[in-house]
Amino acid sequence: MSDTWEQLLARMREFSDLGHTVALLGWDQETKMPLRGGDARARQMATMRVVRHELLVDPSLLELLDRAADEVDDVERTAMIRWLRRERDRASKLPPEFVRRLALAEGRGSNAWRVAREEGDFALYRSELEELIAAKREEADRVGFDGERYDALLDQYEPGMRVERLEPMLAGLRRELGDLLAAINARPQLPPAPFEGRLFPDRQQWDLTIRLLGDLGYDMTAGRQDRSAHPFTQTIALGDVRVTTRIDERHPLSAVFSTIHEAGHGMYEQGFNPAFEDTPLAEAPSLGLHESQSRLWENLVGRSLPFWQHYAPVMHEVFGEAMAGATAEDIHRACNRVQPSLIRVEADEVTYNLHILIRFELELALMREHLEVAELPSAWNDAYERTLGVKPPNDVLGVMQDIHWSSGSFGYFPTYTLGNLYSALLWDAYAATDAGAEQHIRRGEFHHLLGWLREHVHRHGAVDLGEDLIRRVTGSGLDHRPFMRYLWGKYAPLYGLEPPA
Repeated sequence: MSDTWEQLLARMREFSDLGHTVALLGWDQETKMPLRGGDARARQMATMRVVRHELLVDPSLLELLDRAADEVDDVERTAMIRWLRRERDRASKLPPEFVRRLALAEGRGSNAWRVAREEGDFALYRSELEELIAAKREEADRVGFDGERYDALLDQYEPGMRVERLEPMLAGLRRELGDLLAAINARPQLPPAPFEGRLFPDRQQWDLTIRLLGDLGYDMTAGRQDRSAHPFTQTIALGDVRVTTRIDERHPLSAVFSTIHEAGHGMYEQGFNPAFEDTPLAEAPSLGLHESQSRLWENLVGRSLPFWQHYAPVMHEVFGEAMAGATAEDIHRACNRVQPSLIRVEADEVTYNLHILIRFELELALMREHLEVAELPSAWNDAYERTLGVKPPNDVLGVMQDIHWSSGSFGYFPTYTLGNLYSALLWDAYAATDAGAEQHIRRGEFHHLLGWLREHVHRHGAVDLGEDLIRRVTGSGLDHRPFMRYLWGKYAPLYGLEPPA
C-alpha cells in the first residue's frame, strides 16, 4: 500500500469517526435526551460538523485525492476517491460559519418541532422553520445547480436525480395510482378484522418486535432497538446499527411494520463489506436504494399473505384473547385495507406515495419561493383534501407529523417513492431466481431473501451509483411499471378488480 493511500485512508477514518459521533449525538437526541438539553445538543452537533467540514476543505486533502487518483487503478478505491471528492467539492462551497449556522438551525428546529407537537401549536415552531428554510435556500444557492434550486438539495440524497426527470415521473405515477384508487373506492370496503379495537399491551408488543428482528436476520449483537416519536435507523459503526420503533396499544400492526421497516434499513447497514468500514463505500449510494430495502421487507414481505400464514399463530401465542377469531387472511386484509388517511407512516401501499407527492410539491414550492412558512399549514391541508379527500383537524396530524423538515431534510421525501419503485424491481429479480420465494416466507425462512440481497446489493455498498446497481442487478433502470403491476396483482383479488390490460 502506497504512502499516499495510507494517508488518504487515515483521513477517511477521521471523517467516519466524526460523522458517526454526530450520528450518536443524533440518536441520543431522538431516544434519550431530556427536552431541555436541546439547545446544548444543537451546539455540540454544530461544533462536530464544523470540525469535520474544516478537515474536508483542507487543501492538503485535495492534494491527496489528486495524487491517489493518479496511482489507483482498481474499482473500489476509485469509487472511494469519487465519493470523497464529491463531498469535498460540495463542502468547499460552504464557509465554516455557514455550516455552523445551518447545523444550529437544524438542531434548534428539531427541538422546536418536539415542543410544538407536544403543545399542538405550529406557531411555536414557525420561526425556527423559517430560519431553517432560509438557510436551506442559501445552501442550495451556494452549492449551485444546473437546473433549479431544489436539485442541489435532492442531489444530496439521490445523486444525479433532477427535478426535470423526477417531476414528470411522479406525475405519471400519480395518474396511475389515482386510477387504482378510484377502482378500489368503487368497491365495498374490506371487512374489519376481529381484533380491531382490542387492547394489545405494550410489553407484549415490544417482545414481539424483538422476536421479529431476530427472525428477519437483524443482528442484535451488532445493534439494538429503542423507542422514538418517529422511527429511524442510525449507524454508529458497522457493528453498531441501531433501530427504533413506536408502540400503540390499540394498533399492534403499527409497531410490527415500524420494526420491519427499520429492520430493512438496519440489515442493509449491517451487510456492507467489512473491508469498506470507515470509508465512503460503507454507505448506500442513494437513499432511494436504502429505502428500497425497508419497503421491500415491510411491504412485499411483511404485508404478504405468506408472511401472515407464518405469523398469525405467533400473534395468537403472544396476545392470546386479543387475537381471538383472527385468521391469517384477516390480518392480511387488515394490513392491506386501502383507505385515504392523514398519517404517512400508517398509510396503505396505494395511497402512500400520494403522501410523498404532497410533500414533494410543497418542498418545491418552498424552494421556488412560491410558498412561505406562514402559508404551509393551510397549503398542506388543502393538498390533502384535494389529493386524498381528507383534511387534518389539527397541525399535529398535518404539517407537523414528520420530523424531516425540522432537521433540514429537504429533498429527502422523494426517495421514499423511489425506494418503492426499486423494491418492486428487486423483488421481481429475486423471485426469478428462487421458485420457492413465497414458500420460504410462509415457513419463516427469511435467510434466502436476505442472502440474495447481501450478495447483490448490501455488500457492494456505494461502489456503484444507485440506479447503476439496480440496472446491473435487475436489468432495468428506474421504472414505475413493475411497482404498479405489483399493486394491481395484490389489490385486484383483494377488492375483486379487473386488472388493466
